[in-house]
Amino acid sequence: MNSTWWHDKVAYQIYPKSFYDSNGDGIGDIPGIIARLDYLKDLGVDIVWLSPVYRSPLADQGYDISDYYNIDPRFGTMEDMDRLLAEAKKRDMYIVMDLVVNHCSDEHAWFKKACEDPEGQYGQYFYLRRLKKAAAPEGTAYAVTSPDGYVLPCNWRSYFGGPVWEKLPGHEDWYYLHVFHKKQPDLNWENPRVREEIYTMINWWLDRGLAGFRIDAIINIKKALPFRNYAPDRADGLCSIHTMLREASGVGEFLGEMRDRTFAPHNAFTVGEVFGEKEEELPDFIGKNGYFSTMFDFSEAIWGSSPAGWHANQGITPDAYRSCLFSAQKKFNAVGFISNIIENHDEPRGATRYIPAADRKQMDERMLTTAKKALATVYFLAKGLPWIYQGQEIGMENLPLHSIDEVDDVSSIDAWNVMRELGVSEADALRAIERNGRDNARTPFQWSAAENAGFTTGSPWLRVNPDYSQINLDRQQPDPDSVYNHYKKLIALRKDPQYRDPLVRGSFEPWLEDEHNVIAYLRRSEVPTSQTILVISNYQLQPRVLPLPAPARRVLLNNCTKPVIQPGKRQVSLGGYQTLVLELDM
Repeated sequence: MNSTWWHDKVAYQIYPKSFYDSNGDGIGDIPGIIARLDYLKDLGVDIVWLSPVYRSPLADQGYDISDYYNIDPRFGTMEDMDRLLAEAKKRDMYIVMDLVVNHCSDEHAWFKKACEDPEGQYGQYFYLRRLKKAAAPEGTAYAVTSPDGYVLPCNWRSYFGGPVWEKLPGHEDWYYLHVFHKKQPDLNWENPRVREEIYTMINWWLDRGLAGFRIDAIINIKKALPFRNYAPDRADGLCSIHTMLREASGVGEFLGEMRDRTFAPHNAFTVGEVFGEKEEELPDFIGKNGYFSTMFDFSEAIWGSSPAGWHANQGITPDAYRSCLFSAQKKFNAVGFISNIIENHDEPRGATRYIPAADRKQMDERMLTTAKKALATVYFLAKGLPWIYQGQEIGMENLPLHSIDEVDDVSSIDAWNVMRELGVSEADALRAIERNGRDNARTPFQWSAAENAGFTTGSPWLRVNPDYSQINLDRQQPDPDSVYNHYKKLIALRKDPQYRDPLVRGSFEPWLEDEHNVIAYLRRSEVPTSQTILVISNYQLQPRVLPLPAPARRVLLNNCTKPVIQPGKRQVSLGGYQTLVLELDM
């Protein structure tokens, strides 16, 4: 694998609305990010991805963009954005923005013009169809009609529930396609004019000094055409959008063109949000001259999810997590550099999801901190680019709920409706949202034990997790055994010139792959000299003795204070959730 400038970096995701509020309006903003750049630099962060700050009505929290060339006033101004780019550059940091081009907002000028003239130029920027009130053509299976009797072009279900077809504003018989929220009409990538508009916008941002993009929901830009129905998978007569995506082919033509016209000439860093990729296509995505620099590994995030609804999702076990981690490493290792996460703005908090609930009930605060540090070590030192989501570095947790009225997230509200229609009780549905909902990651960053966790002097747009008096940055910074300082140690270790080669570019080799509740692997380099590092975690409460592949030369990192190794021994005694990083004598 060819080495590139970003391989030895550490990346961090900011959800701007919830990071830091500089003006007391309850919403995080770009000046707030600038004020905390030194915090990120001290932590060891190099690449910073901002979730959308473009102008938007925020129907889907900024992923519905009404103007790609302007900053939403709630987040600041374009002058603030230019200052952020300049301040990051002073600190040798790189700013990455979200690229959301499967869809735009229904308040974008393109869509407004399409509504004025569906058959005109801008009508071709979207998937618009003029429908009839008639029976479906003979032989058409699984046809679905709108509430006012129009036969829809297909029976796909949107990601946020309901049909993907919505009536075009101002028209009785025209409908538009939206695979996400109804305020997010899909852009027609089959239209060369649309692609040209997008490439012009991308290059405008890259020329302005942006380092690159995280590419949102990009597989969705290619639809299986012509539109057709599929067998329903729920009582609503609709089918999952993923059914269509499995049939869609040819997305690579669009992605390759976008790379060649925008990313490649700028040597831009890009990370793809890619679901449902075919294994044989992985080299096209992140191999040599791939569409993207890297892509996220979501295998752990999607494990246990059920098409029936969130109430049927399974909680991931330590062995299942290990299986996902190892499978992804085997799949991607010879192809390219992946991006490793345990949480992001769309996922529940990793500290809640990946530490078994049964174990958490038996833990005191000290043991829970040890377990959070175990999880951090295991994911962070795997091969790939490590990403930290804001608040993850202090072990922020899921948000307790008392009522559905407390929920902001549109996907959680859809999941609630699905569960209630299926007869799931209010209490069980609420617990399912607590486990799976996106609000978990979107609560304000917990800077301190001050009012509103130090996030704002006003009223926060989303309520602060009530555990902020115990879990906050101010409390953890002076504590050498805190989750925060463990992340600092992990970052410093990965960047240490003495160990950078095995931990960044070295091979990934599973160890004790079938040992219950053990997650262990080797990172091995050959150049300039052979080095072998073992990451080994006793991912359970009960202590145990585990074999080593070779005697340990030195302990590079230990997530607790318990003594760990005896010189010359090929075994190690580990306490509950104790996790070590060892340099081996081999």
